[in-house]
Amino acid sequence: MFDLYLLRRRMTHRLTGKRTTKYAIITAALVLYPIMLAYGVETISRGSFADAWTWIASSPALFALNALLYAFLFLLVYCVFGSLLPSAGMSMAILFIAALITYFKTKLIGQPFYPWDIFLRKEGTNIIPIVTSRTVVIRVAVVAAIVAAVFLLRLLLPRFRLPVWSRIALGVLSIAALYGMAERSPMAQRLFDRAGVGEIVWNQQLNYGSNGFGIAFTLNIQNAVVSKPPGYSDASIATVAQQITDYRDRIPAKSADKQPNVIFIMNEAFWDPTLLPGVTFSEDPVPTVHRLQQDSTSGYLLSSQFGGGTSNVEFEVLTGNSMSFLPSGSVPYQQYIRQPVPSLASYFGSMGYKSMGIHSYDGWFWNRDTVYKWLGFESFKSKEYFTDPEINGAFISDDEVSRSIIQAVDESERPMFIYAITMQNHGPYDDNRYGVNDISVSGDLTPDARNILETYTQGARDADRSLQLLIDHFEQSDEPTMIVFYGDHLPMLGLDYDVYKQGGFISTGDSNQWTLDEMKSMHSVPFVTWSNFALPAEQIPILSDSFLGGYILDRLDLDLPANFAFGYNVSQQIPGLMSGLVVDSESNLSRTVPEAVQPLIDQYRDLQYDLLFGKRLLAGYVDADYLNQIERSDYNEEFKAPKDPAPVDESA
Repeated sequence: MFDLYLLRRRMTHRLTGKRTTKYAIITAALVLYPIMLAYGVETISRGSFADAWTWIASSPALFALNALLYAFLFLLVYCVFGSLLPSAGMSMAILFIAALITYFKTKLIGQPFYPWDIFLRKEGTNIIPIVTSRTVVIRVAVVAAIVAAVFLLRLLLPRFRLPVWSRIALGVLSIAALYGMAERSPMAQRLFDRAGVGEIVWNQQLNYGSNGFGIAFTLNIQNAVVSKPPGYSDASIATVAQQITDYRDRIPAKSADKQPNVIFIMNEAFWDPTLLPGVTFSEDPVPTVHRLQQDSTSGYLLSSQFGGGTSNVEFEVLTGNSMSFLPSGSVPYQQYIRQPVPSLASYFGSMGYKSMGIHSYDGWFWNRDTVYKWLGFESFKSKEYFTDPEINGAFISDDEVSRSIIQAVDESERPMFIYAITMQNHGPYDDNRYGVNDISVSGDLTPDARNILETYTQGARDADRSLQLLIDHFEQSDEPTMIVFYGDHLPMLGLDYDVYKQGGFISTGDSNQWTLDEMKSMHSVPFVTWSNFALPAEQIPILSDSFLGGYILDRLDLDLPANFAFGYNVSQQIPGLMSGLVVDSESNLSRTVPEAVQPLIDQYRDLQYDLLFGKRLLAGYVDADYLNQIERSDYNEEFKAPKDPAPVDESA
């Protein structure tokens, strides 16, 4: 009997010891592994162990807070999968992939990985051709090997499972903690304050660098929802309406004796490479643009984007709204437009025009095929509806887009508003896509930089020639026609703005150290106009994309609808407005809005909120029919007829 008692005691001690060891290992993993994850994430997102360690040494509390965030994420994954090492591998894979994305995005376009980037569907795959250099492949391979090693440890070590009730309890705890951090609950806010979290909304690259990837990403989750401005009310919109009425009373009555075709061409990444001071070209790559800069209304547009984000520029031009009032890195076409929004397309449509969008790429990209319906376009010709198109490089040629514009105008019995977007000169530019380039460049450039610049310049040359093709046609036309030609953003010429730096355009590849003049230069794209009827020429030093529509309507002597009228009025005092850079009417630069005009900018913000997210209060005062337009029932009927569009060979 006594021997049986001793045996039971020994077995109990052994089981208790194993259980104690198991929970000790689990506890250690939950404490130490998130610290390793935090260091790994910062190393990957910042690009080196040294940069990560410098930040950790200077901000230990912020590093600890990031590690705590990853601990709750790891715990949640563990509670879902129930096995320690697979959960560790899964957590690492999620975080390290996110860190890689932010590293590459920052290197390419100066923007980190945002929560809403998760919903970009196929758009995100466009980064793959850009990040295929040997250095990049090695970086990705090392990260993949580390993640794989963690998963393979499962073959050597036990599962370390938790009881079901423990998993449920800890899972609920981790969800509550993560939700509290994302929503910035009072407890989480106190924790943030003690750690020294300082959100830098206007400079997200600095925000991620200062707070660490995990915390900065979490802070932006709440920014995905656009909050009602503190001053937004019926009274504030009534004031906006009165300003619109006063503006209209001050200007002469508009003439309505002509309805010209109005053609906007947003040429992919179009910029003038001859602006690089340290580079010379064997011939002028953009003679048409340079001639129009001398003869017609022209100038520079202040683009909110660099190297990507085409649809955001499109959003600003078409709606008159400003990205400066929306969360950094957001994509309105993906996130916010879910109902009819007043735009140039709906305005021209209300005047009897046929409003048509043309884009030589997939209609689903940036959700255009759906958004164009909400913006009031009658039709949208995307890549699927080009028949046997000419391919130049990897994409449909700019000349093909020009021919599509000509065909659409010639076939229409009504005047046309066309918003055309090209694709030919989309990056990257290290692919020798054109074979032998017509124009050579010289300067203090590395061979790689010279190759990138010559390829880009060849595409810019083709874009310029496609504009001349349109001019040649409409010079012979008896239909009054105006063309507005511009780029959406500067091209991405190498990692860390390499070609711009080598070409002497900027002093450093670190955008956080740019002067205001350098920031303005890196966001200024040329625009030119042409018409086959008399219009006064004017030189525009700078104009935000959101003010372009109102400016063109005014030059055409067309009545400005309410939102464009207000934006045009704002542009008389602040012609350049983007996050982190403001240009006043005297060309003075500042990082924030001058105090004297802040009330006007606040009204502009209230107006934008009213039209995108609010109650459309403005329609109760002015332009009700235009502001309350409903979805077009005939949207894209001309392209809905059953047919098999010719496939496009993008490998040609």
